[in-house]
Amino acid sequence: MYELQVEGMSCNHCINAVTQAVQDVDPTAKVNVVLAEQKVSISSEADIERIKSAVEEAGYPVLRTTAS
Repeated sequence: MYELQVEGMSCNHCINAVTQAVQDVDPTAKVNVVLAEQKVSISSEADIERIKSAVEEAGYPVLRTTAS
């Protein structure tokens, strides 16, 4: 399980874009976005750097990554 602090998310479109970016890397990933906290929780076996890159390529800068 990973948690990303992601900048720039403000609406349902953002949630869908970030979720799709993660699932493009790992179609089985579970993604939970909390807009108010700008946090994305991800349950995935994929490399976190690939996921982080995909989120950033979708236009959402990742400020911090933590593993739990």
